[in-house]
Amino acid sequence: MEEFGLSVNSSDDGTFVPFTDILFNALLGLAVMVFVAFAMINPEAKTGIVDIKAEFIVTVQWPDNHPDDIDTYVEDPLGNLVWYHSRESGFLVLDRDDRGNYRDTLTVNGKVIQNPLNQETVTIRKVVPGEYIVNVFHYIANSADKVPVRVKVEKVNPRLQVVYYSTLELDHKGQELTAVRFTVADDGAVTDVNTRPKSLVQQVRKPGAGNALR
Repeated sequence: MEEFGLSVNSSDDGTFVPFTDILFNALLGLAVMVFVAFAMINPEAKTGIVDIKAEFIVTVQWPDNHPDDIDTYVEDPLGNLVWYHSRESGFLVLDRDDRGNYRDTLTVNGKVIQNPLNQETVTIRKVVPGEYIVNVFHYIANSADKVPVRVKVEKVNPRLQVVYYSTLELDHKGQELTAVRFTVADDGAVTDVNTRPKSLVQQVRKPGAGNALR
């Protein structure tokens, strides 16, 4: 060894190499245990994520904190109709019956929180060719003022497209307006967008329709 310029320590008892092996193996084992521990940790649950399959979305809004109760009625080409008493029918789904400021509070950690939003949404989960009708109904009038009601219909697939958007005014209890009627062709194209009136409230309240009041 001396011919290569290396000197051998005569005091080396041969324990240095085994010690480094033990240290390396200990570190390797620690690394493996840390990896296994992380692999066993459950991934954090994702909250607030809702995957909704929809072809069309109908949104009805009126001013925040407004006390009046506005209802949404939607009918599909097969005669399926959603409203507050029948929130799922065919491929139509009414996500929530918003009743103005009624029951719009939550208690969190002893503190009352007000939800100001007044909104109802109907999703059309699958396209059935034919005519769709969207009506709004002034169910309860707690104020004497006119209520501006924004109605929007969006076609989701294959790209987002606004089919209809307008603001209607409701001014008395029991008033029903046809916001929009539109026809969907076999290929999904929207045609014949109009506002010809048709009562859907009378349709669900006629004898034998299974109507109910809140």
